[in-house]
Amino acid sequence: MPKTALKKEKWTLSFDPALKSAVVKAAKRRGVYPVTLLESLVREKFSPYGHSDVEDSAAYVSSLRKQSRKQSDDAFLDEIETWQKSRSS
Repeated sequence: MPKTALKKEKWTLSFDPALKSAVVKAAKRRGVYPVTLLESLVREKFSPYGHSDVEDSAAYVSSLRKQSRKQSDDAFLDEIETWQKSRSS
């Protein structure tokens, strides 16, 4: 049986020109298409505790370390409790 190709949906989004240029510049710096950059940002926002889509593990760990320096111990424990509650439901 021949495999059927997945059909991609085409979307059109309207952007503020300044935002569009910022996205294009960031995509060029990373060496990816702007769509790929936007998709990865959306995935991060919808899955804040996920790590399966991490592209650059060294940068990810570095950013986690920087964030942990700014966060108090109580806030960290609150975040863990929130995560546990979200996983149990």
